[in-house]
Amino acid sequence: MNYTYIVKCCDGSLYTGWTNDLEKRIANHNSGKGAKYTRSRLPVELVYYETFSSKEEAMERERIIKRLKRGEKIQLLNSFS
Repeated sequence: MNYTYIVKCCDGSLYTGWTNDLEKRIANHNSGKGAKYTRSRLPVELVYYETFSSKEEAMERERIIKRLKRGEKIQLLNSFS
């Protein structure tokens, strides 16, 4: 399984990524081994994810979400909860 996810950083910012092991990826972010962006914004909290059968689908969805404005991302998060 492949995932596109959004984490909320301690400063309130949002980070979007993709992975094939969601639990491990969030643990990596919180241990400082994740993306450079999140290293100085720990801890992070998983607030959204989608599942995909292929890596390519997850990566494409990541690209789409990263192009959204913050308000649009918040709307996406609200629809998830």
